Amino acid sequence: MNFFQTYYEKVVKQDLINKFIYKNNTKLPKLKQITLNFGCKNFSIQKFATTMLALEIITLKKSSITIAKKPNILLKIQKGQPAGCIVKLQNKEIYIFLTKLNIEILPKLKNFSEFKFKKQRSNFFFQIPRDTLMLKEFEIQYPLFVGLSTLDINIVTNSKKEKEILFLIKSIKLPISTK
Repeated sequence: MNFFQTYYEKVVKQDLINKFIYKNNTKLPKLKQITLNFGCKNFSIQKFATTMLALEIITLKKSSITIAKKPNILLKIQKGQPAGCIVKLQNKEIYIFLTKLNIEILPKLKNFSEFKFKKQRSNFFFQIPRDTLMLKEFEIQYPLFVGLSTLDINIVTNSKKEKEILFLIKSIKLPISTK
């Protein structure tokens, strides 16, 4: 069992029960899914390959290409063209990624203090800015990964209350500001 999964099961659940009132344990907020996305404006096949490889290195899971459903004149993307790369993490993969995020990715970010809290329904959304993502695996082939775009990370929970989502995100040790 992963460290974050054990931490959630043993500590965070108890903290949630003590802080909020639940009639049933199934109503406790849980992490349902984490979606990682690299948006690619008008990249070549080589750029798509490097962004897909970067996502696979970060998450240890195969990534897929997203196709534009609508044309976007500003980004110069036509309908049906590739628009980015995406990976969806569920179950144990979530906790593996959170461990990697807290131990390897966040400490190496340049000029980083905290994420801004952006709530969308039951989601928590944040971004890792362009050219700040550095991993050991990227350092070996630095010229290949130098032009990575912004990494969008979307954490989906089953909670609908903003206080519960904030408490859950803070309890998994993500540095966020509520301003």
